[in-house]
Amino acid sequence: MKILQTMAGGDVGGAEEFFVRLASAFETRGLEQTVVVRPNEKRNPVLRAAGIDPIQLPFRGWLDFRTVRALAAEIVRKKPDIVLSWMSRASAATGKARRRARTRTVQVGRLGGYYDLKYYRSCDHLIGNTPDIVRYLVEEGWPEDRAHYVPNFVAADPGTPLPRTRLDIPEGAQLLLAAGRLHRNKAFDILMKAMKEADEVYLALAGDGPEKRALDSLARELGVDGRVRFLGWRTDIADLMATADMLVCPSRIEPLGNVVIEAWARNLPVIAAASEGPGWLIADGETGLLSPVEDHRMLAAAISRLAEDRDLATRLARAGHERFETEFTETAVVEKFLELFDKVTG
Repeated sequence: MKILQTMAGGDVGGAEEFFVRLASAFETRGLEQTVVVRPNEKRNPVLRAAGIDPIQLPFRGWLDFRTVRALAAEIVRKKPDIVLSWMSRASAATGKARRRARTRTVQVGRLGGYYDLKYYRSCDHLIGNTPDIVRYLVEEGWPEDRAHYVPNFVAADPGTPLPRTRLDIPEGAQLLLAAGRLHRNKAFDILMKAMKEADEVYLALAGDGPEKRALDSLARELGVDGRVRFLGWRTDIADLMATADMLVCPSRIEPLGNVVIEAWARNLPVIAAASEGPGWLIADGETGLLSPVEDHRMLAAAISRLAEDRDLATRLARAGHERFETEFTETAVVEKFLELFDKVTG
């Protein structure tokens, strides 16, 4: 089977990171694939290290005829069985290119959120990475037999614990890890307020984004800056998870929550706000602890409960890891993609 993938995402993000993981997994499996992406100094070297030589196009928007022409030429030249388009901009451009190429290649759009389906009208099939996204697609009028659930997988390397001194965390202190783009959707402001009440833990926050300055100011205003470490964007998340005692995902809006699955893969207990993805992933009290969205007091109570009850933390981590092994390994998810591709091209 020949696959062509298109991605026009930003520098960082859950979809962009999973795209790299999936393309790398396809390459490891020996699949014949072509990858078409925007120029990106962070992502494209990772693709090359995996043995993938990406074709770089600008993907500027509706009037970007250069991208459409070049992409159509690649479709004609490569004759893929499947074009897998990621996110809105690439899906729209891919549809135009496919029409220009006058090909019967099947276009499958992959969604990791509740996007406007006008960008996906050219697709033959859509993939949602949670059952709730699939439900949304059908409610928006997409045919049910062409809406499919295929989850993400995450990197499962165990990581190496870092010295606490490197993070300026006292030895013996309970360390809470949070990771993600510093954006309002991630609700790290709610986490700062929770830290004021959960005064027995230190927080390491890995990420960067538009809310960085506001969060730093809020931490000082609340008097928790002495127990909060802003780490910036990190590439050693596995090591941070190996160092931490628990992970928190406080998001207001979180269609999936890759970080939850990553924590499960590494036997780290999870606390999360019950937004869309974590609320579906986590069985409260069994595979993690859930708190209401935007409720800093309940979030603080869950953090304190886990910090004080290490037996509970161990049970939650074990059950979460079992869920990961059942549904979210690379092998399991790649097989689901290939089974779907066979089905829609058969």
